Amino acid sequence: MIQPTLHSTTQSMTSPFLAACRRERTEVTPVWFMRQAGRYMPEYRALRERYSLLEMIRTPELATQVTLMPRRLGVDALILFADILLPLEPLGLGLEFVPGRGPVLQHPIRTPQDVRRLRPVTVEEDLGFVLETVRLVQSEVGGQVPLIGFAGAPFTLASYMIEGGSSRHYLRTKRFMYEHRDAWHTLMATLAHVTLDYLRAQVRAGAQAVQLFDSWVGALSPHDYRLYVLPYTRLIMEGLADLGVPRIHFATGTAGMLPLLKQAGGDVISVDWRIDLDRAWDTLGPDVAIQGNLDPVLLLAPRDVLANEVRYILQQAQGRAGHIFNLGHGVLPETDVGSVEFVVEIVHRGIMR
Repeated sequence: MIQPTLHSTTQSMTSPFLAACRRERTEVTPVWFMRQAGRYMPEYRALRERYSLLEMIRTPELATQVTLMPRRLGVDALILFADILLPLEPLGLGLEFVPGRGPVLQHPIRTPQDVRRLRPVTVEEDLGFVLETVRLVQSEVGGQVPLIGFAGAPFTLASYMIEGGSSRHYLRTKRFMYEHRDAWHTLMATLAHVTLDYLRAQVRAGAQAVQLFDSWVGALSPHDYRLYVLPYTRLIMEGLADLGVPRIHFATGTAGMLPLLKQAGGDVISVDWRIDLDRAWDTLGPDVAIQGNLDPVLLLAPRDVLANEVRYILQQAQGRAGHIFNLGHGVLPETDVGSVEFVVEIVHRGIMR
């Protein structure tokens, strides 16, 4: 598929992040971190002592406050404070976060009949609190720092829906996919359309880029990805193309199917630490930007080790236009805030410039 030409804006010329998404040269390598507003920040933990996670997400003023917390780190983009599972609640699955277990769905999908019982979703009504957070963040930053909207990809959402929560091996998900193919494709099509509507609404509210999280798709073989997942991810990516905002395609454990991820779509492909960044870029080709790819555990390493690993990634990028420095997954709760600031300083200082 030919990648669309993204609209040029004044902000794209002043934002290193947006410029890199468009594979334009930047004076510094832009950097942001997945889960950069979260449990490792003392101010976030202080809020969590007073409010539950869902209370914070459903209250736009609180969600805005959390979204803005990483500004002090010097990052080049903010990401919306929300959760990929939010659309599952209006679908009728009942979402809660249980201490020690994480997300739990009260009405998981176990049969084809459960797929047919899913409720319709009206994004503006059912997820309007997220859109209000986007608007509030934009009113606070005044376009000075780009805001990334996001959503979960169909496979990752489906795996939560079928497993009823987190999983290690996705046994229920894969069995459902193999045994109930028609219901699987119905489910994936439903999720693709809901996700597309959700992301388009975030852009209309003011998000300047979007990231599609397919966190668990690395559990599949390339053949299964091509057959059961790729068409639905591509539907979302192509459905966003006319908006002219960068589309970031994130997955983990997918070093063996990077060409398929590119085929599914995205202006930026995010890679994890299981493949060297230069090798990943050679595999993907020069017509996409690349995001990554520090192991989040390295943020807990001694500073000299951390600095060497950051510089190694910058060396692999070779100063090419279109590199966005990030982790291969989210910041871990045990991370010291100072280590995150340290990485931002090293990345902005650069090594090839």
